[in-house]
Amino acid sequence: MLGMHPAQPSPSLRTALGLVFAVSVVFTLVLLVKSAFDFTTTGPTIRDEILAHYTGYAAFTLARLAGWTLLIAFLLGGLGALLYASLCAIFDWRLRRWAIACAAGAGLAGLSAVQFIHQLLYIPSSIVASSLYDMARFHPLWEQLSPRRLLIADSLLAVLVVIITATAAWRLARQGKYRWSAGLIGAWSGVLALGLWATWAPEVTPIAAAPASDTSRPNILLIGSDTLRADRIGLNGYTRNLTPFIDQLAARGTFFTNAYVPLARTAPSITSLLTGTWPHTHGVRDNYISDQAAQLPVAGLPSILARSGYHTVSIGDWAASDLSKLSLGFQETHTAPDQWNLKYLMRQGPKDIRLFLSLFTHNQFGRRFLPELYYLAGVPLTSHMTREAEQALNQLAAQKQPFLLNVFIATTHAPFGSEYPYYTLFSDHAYRGSTKFAIDGLKDPSSIIKRQEEDASAFDVDQIINLYDGAVRQFDDAVADIVGHLRAQGLERNTLIVIYSDHGTDLFERQSWGQGNSVIGRDPSARIPLLIIDPRRPGGTMVKHVVRSVDLAPTLLGLLNQPVPAAMEGVSLIPYLDDPKTDLDLAAFHETGVWLGNIPGLANNHLRYPSLLEMLEIPDKQSGTLALKPEFEQRVIQAKDRMLRTDRWKLVYLPMQDGAVYWLFDIIADPDCEVNVIDRYPEVAAQLRQRLIDWISADAQFTWNGSYLVSKSPQRTSIDNAPQRQSHSQ
Repeated sequence: MLGMHPAQPSPSLRTALGLVFAVSVVFTLVLLVKSAFDFTTTGPTIRDEILAHYTGYAAFTLARLAGWTLLIAFLLGGLGALLYASLCAIFDWRLRRWAIACAAGAGLAGLSAVQFIHQLLYIPSSIVASSLYDMARFHPLWEQLSPRRLLIADSLLAVLVVIITATAAWRLARQGKYRWSAGLIGAWSGVLALGLWATWAPEVTPIAAAPASDTSRPNILLIGSDTLRADRIGLNGYTRNLTPFIDQLAARGTFFTNAYVPLARTAPSITSLLTGTWPHTHGVRDNYISDQAAQLPVAGLPSILARSGYHTVSIGDWAASDLSKLSLGFQETHTAPDQWNLKYLMRQGPKDIRLFLSLFTHNQFGRRFLPELYYLAGVPLTSHMTREAEQALNQLAAQKQPFLLNVFIATTHAPFGSEYPYYTLFSDHAYRGSTKFAIDGLKDPSSIIKRQEEDASAFDVDQIINLYDGAVRQFDDAVADIVGHLRAQGLERNTLIVIYSDHGTDLFERQSWGQGNSVIGRDPSARIPLLIIDPRRPGGTMVKHVVRSVDLAPTLLGLLNQPVPAAMEGVSLIPYLDDPKTDLDLAAFHETGVWLGNIPGLANNHLRYPSLLEMLEIPDKQSGTLALKPEFEQRVIQAKDRMLRTDRWKLVYLPMQDGAVYWLFDIIADPDCEVNVIDRYPEVAAQLRQRLIDWISADAQFTWNGSYLVSKSPQRTSIDNAPQRQSHSQ
């Protein structure tokens, strides 16, 4: 091949490639066996469903992942063998079969280690999401890492490879082996080109937009972060300076300090926000939506605007998958596939093989060929989505028609693992616990449910809050980049900007974490930040009155002078934009989501249902979409806690085994909702209770029996012998 010993012929190129291939096959088989012994999946393990309907598909997905593992391992091993061959050419060594195999193994191990080290520093949540290892093991290594040190190491490695390649090519050329010399240079050039293509992520240069000819049809830019709490915004008085840009941006708009969502789960909340209707109207009551339920009975804001000439686009990571599944009317959706689909989750594979592949898929290559791993839940893509939003703005700026661009990302979603340096901003550098990079113990659905059932004593609460705050800070920087790009294009003067979230999150205020689990307390899940900027109106105002996310769609239509469909149940907030002293006297309604398991603090006699994994099914085996079994639908609806919130009062409804319980809180005197004053203000309670019951009983699929909602369909399970009694206190 490249050796200098004609008496002892070196292995041929075919033999060398065969050895590299053999090493790659052995590595892939070892990884498959290890994955089988340490088997965990990203989604629910519905064994009977898989055995009955998806055995062939499971084999296909595993073979597919094994194929990509084999290919990547072959490329990495080939680089090791190529470097060894170059050294043989320089030092006149004879190529040996065993040395080729060792070099291939060293190249595979070494380059994988390099990728692992980079991810450990820049995006450790990717390792957390795809491994069974205790991350505390890697703390000593992590402490030695820094961007400067990695840059120096990468540069030295690149220089070394260039020197070895150039020297080997020069030696071969001097020996008259021009084809080998050219082949060596061509091989390394091909590797460089492949690497640049896979990881190419240049900064996006703003493209200037032509002046708008019709200012009555401004563009709309929506920027949202999943699970962003309202109280983390600086305007709401948080002690840490997490949102300097959003606070500054609010000087040009109207910030609503008490904006509420009807249900603190992504799919129903986003649907309400973009349709202006309550969950019982649009029918999306949880995240586990059947294909049929995803076809909404009401029009979404994107479809309404598309019919009037707007170009509607949605961009997002794994948290935004519902935006492409629900029939909201976006003309373009650049988001992850449905996250609650068994076939999609099966394609992500078991953790060990997924860990190896994820080292090489956090880039353009992964997005194109392995989107299931690129969009892996729990892995932040904030910087990626920011660049994609800027690219979309460039494309939209080149068009003459107005646009609606929605950017929705998982920056602040659990397990709160942000990109470097954000996960380090507020954390104690000396912290050595397992939650250094993200919430630990969320390895699979069963462990997530187990962690959901544990109280605060099982968590490093302070560190989790530090991680969450770092994620909020990253979102603020993302907003700054996107709005800055819009400003550089000259589009800001004719664009409505909205900063929002789908819901907040509980951070152990009531001993638990997650969202949509309770209606008691300061509403960390139900309340969201909402900032509306209309460049045609004066800004810098704050509205403390209660508003609802269902009010956003009619507000935007009103700002565009578009008619508001009669089906929309929200109201326009334009009066607040014009005069913050206006009082629309709105009441916010909210209900809890589907509990994953037994939530800490839930009363023993509270209505309950089985754990989530027991209630899921796949109604359409072809599509693989996961949904709640129909027989549990009524039980879930009946067991929801609900509340009504006004500027002063908060009425809570709790469904118990022996009847409904109501609590009343005076928000002004008791913002933490610690004292039930229902006996002190019976008339207020009666009035609010009737408003809440009217809202609950507006569900066309159920009837109100005085304590619970009862399905109109006799096929659904009911609460047996539930007494028809109401109680004012507990």
